[in-house]
Amino acid sequence: MIFIDGVGIGKNNPDINPFIKYNFKSFKNVFGAIPTLENQYLSNEEKYLFPVDACMGIENLPQSGTGQTSIFTGTNAAKLAGQHFGPYPHSKTLDTLKSKNIFQAFLDRKLKTTFANAYPKIFFDYVNSGRRRLSATSLSCLYSGVRLKSSTDLRRGKALSAEIDNKRWVEMLKYNLPVIKPQTAAKRLFRLAKENHFTLFEYFFTDHIGHRRYPELFDYVMNTLDEFLFYILNNLPEDISLVICSDHGNLEDTSVKSHTRNPALGITAGKNAEELSQKIKYLYNIKPTIMEMYD
Repeated sequence: MIFIDGVGIGKNNPDINPFIKYNFKSFKNVFGAIPTLENQYLSNEEKYLFPVDACMGIENLPQSGTGQTSIFTGTNAAKLAGQHFGPYPHSKTLDTLKSKNIFQAFLDRKLKTTFANAYPKIFFDYVNSGRRRLSATSLSCLYSGVRLKSSTDLRRGKALSAEIDNKRWVEMLKYNLPVIKPQTAAKRLFRLAKENHFTLFEYFFTDHIGHRRYPELFDYVMNTLDEFLFYILNNLPEDISLVICSDHGNLEDTSVKSHTRNPALGITAGKNAEELSQKIKYLYNIKPTIMEMYD
């Protein structure tokens, strides 16, 4: 699974939709078109792109905490919390996140799982201090005993940086690491997937630039992600099932700095792709649909 924060299906307008403006080839070249509100379902061979309902019957704007918890637990976390809530999981959803997260579900079946993202030392210092304002993914790993990868794993090619290519680790955190090509990161993710029954990679810079509108980052984020996904979708091993998902809309509409009520992006490819795409309608369908392949 590749989780991409804050990406919905938006209007066919290059002035506000960066995926159209940048002619995003992971959509255009792979599926023959860029998804829009007028054209939400696309397919090409064993690859399917489709909308996923991130609103889940709750009125306020979808948020990361409840959206991600819904994805990873198979529960309508917004309904459980009584509202969309974020960026961190709502207190009313923590027990559900602890007992029902997707990592725990695989471990309960005696299957191997890993979270591909590496974390810098500053993150581990934060966790060790006892503070736990963490994302649904990080909390799920801590609850389930899934080891969080470190700079050592990243250096050894056993993890990916959150930005894919190590650039921010080098420039901002001053780690002595190579800046790698997105294609190299994609190959690394394939190796991890071959070693595990479930592998998750999380990319959040899409939501970051959607909120903050850093003009100097748009080219970098859009191009790096595009190269990464394009390689993934065009070189997916035959025995791997791929799910790409998001928790809510944001980046697809730069006319607002908030999240949107647009459908969240869903993509499936490879083994069981068509069946997966047909069963995922809401965020909380993602986990149980994946787990059905192991029942």
